[in-house]
Amino acid sequence: MDINARISSSSFIVYALLIWLFCPLQAAVAGDIFIDLGRGPIQVYVPSSYDPEVSTPMVMLLHGYGSSGQEQEDYVQFAPIADELGIIYLHPDGLTDLLGNRYWNATDACCDAFNANPDDSGYLRALIEEVRAQLNVDDRRVYVGGASNGGFMTYRMACDHSDIIAAVVNIVGATYLDPADCTPAEPVHILHIHGTADETIFYGGGCLISCYPGAVQSVETWAAYDGCDIVGDDSAKPIDIDAGIPGNETLITTYNTNCQPGGSVELWTVVGGSHNLNIVDDFAYIVATYLLAHPKPSQVVGDLDGDGVVSTTDLLILFSLWGLCDNCNDCPADLDDDCTVGVSDLLTLFANWG
Repeated sequence: MDINARISSSSFIVYALLIWLFCPLQAAVAGDIFIDLGRGPIQVYVPSSYDPEVSTPMVMLLHGYGSSGQEQEDYVQFAPIADELGIIYLHPDGLTDLLGNRYWNATDACCDAFNANPDDSGYLRALIEEVRAQLNVDDRRVYVGGASNGGFMTYRMACDHSDIIAAVVNIVGATYLDPADCTPAEPVHILHIHGTADETIFYGGGCLISCYPGAVQSVETWAAYDGCDIVGDDSAKPIDIDAGIPGNETLITTYNTNCQPGGSVELWTVVGGSHNLNIVDDFAYIVATYLLAHPKPSQVVGDLDGDGVVSTTDLLILFSLWGLCDNCNDCPADLDDDCTVGVSDLLTLFANWG
């Protein structure tokens, strides 16, 4: 072998060693993990900014009937936004029915058509718990979103697992028709998005396996669960979330008055919107920012801004609300529940400083 051949061979060996040494390191830095709880591996996207010392929000996205997690991701394109905003993200698959269609056993109306009765609620809870076991998940910011059958399933998750879920985004789904079929232990923030021209899951309600409530009835039911006033506020400016409809076609109705801590409800009515909404390019960002703004309430007394720490910001909030509360049921700085923000509340805040 001549000298050039030996150099070429040596260079190849060095290059191969570098690949062997550093490629596993790069894969570890990328951070994505896979979880298999008996239904096949589920990819969990870990944002590039992930720091194991810092708690990180988590979003689970659920597909519609006959679809898949990947197809739902292709539609919403949440992964890039999750990386940008620093969110742990996964989009699992449901089981397949006798027709070969993936589905979720959500409410009585949708979509266990063949009465297989899989415990999808328990399975999805277990996925969340496994992610929490392997990654530093922010326990106050665990969210579930879904469309159509996946939307029905978001309501099922809020009913069954309100202890860990801070907020859900339901797109063109519905909750239980009978309010007694859902008994959430804690309030959950609810965002319901629905088109008035939905030809599959009717805006005004309808029947599939059994009957389901309309969009307004769904959100009013959840407003009652959350302790909110049932009279909605329509004063918010309309927004644009459907690229196929000119102008700001989406009307916002909020149910945020007198809610229990950790509860609120919004209905985004897409006037003229169909079942398959032609979502705008920044739809995923709009949804993500809504979710991040709706954590579970802090368990730290005096943490008025919800960041888990009692600090100067909380002190300033308390001073800004000083005096008699306008609404005794919605006065977060009234720490001693006497309907007045005063010296006692100030001392309580200082007692929990830090």
